[in-house]
Amino acid sequence: MPMMSGEVMLVILIVIGLIGRSPIIATAASILLVLKLTALERFFPTVERRGLELGLLFLTISVLVPFASEKISWKDVTPLFTTVVGLTALAGGAIATWMNGKGLDLLRTEPHMIVGLVIGSIIGIVFFRGIPVGPLMAAGITAFVLKLWEWFAGR
Repeated sequence: MPMMSGEVMLVILIVIGLIGRSPIIATAASILLVLKLTALERFFPTVERRGLELGLLFLTISVLVPFASEKISWKDVTPLFTTVVGLTALAGGAIATWMNGKGLDLLRTEPHMIVGLVIGSIIGIVFFRGIPVGPLMAAGITAFVLKLWEWFAGR
């Protein structure tokens, strides 16, 4: 099978993003295609190295806006430590963060898996009305399932 050029792969991801109603995937692939076609590929290493940090920064800012706008107060935070729902939310956040770290490790060692994660996300959007929260959580779940597979298959 011949090697697919980066431009063709990005166009395919743009089309998949459009068909799958995932504007983030389509936009990200479009921006990378513009960088590639305008000979600005020299920025790829910086985007690769710092892009995740920048994305997480904006995600964290958006999540913290209710605190800044005073829609959430300390009175709202206190039940987190005193109710089953609150403690479950704390545990869910800790587990999700741990899984995201495992997903990041997986993407660093197996970067080609991103294609499967993106296509899987599109399938989830189209057929299950899912909402894509990003390849990091998908990679974290994948890493967890692979570890389970390894554990059960190794017995």
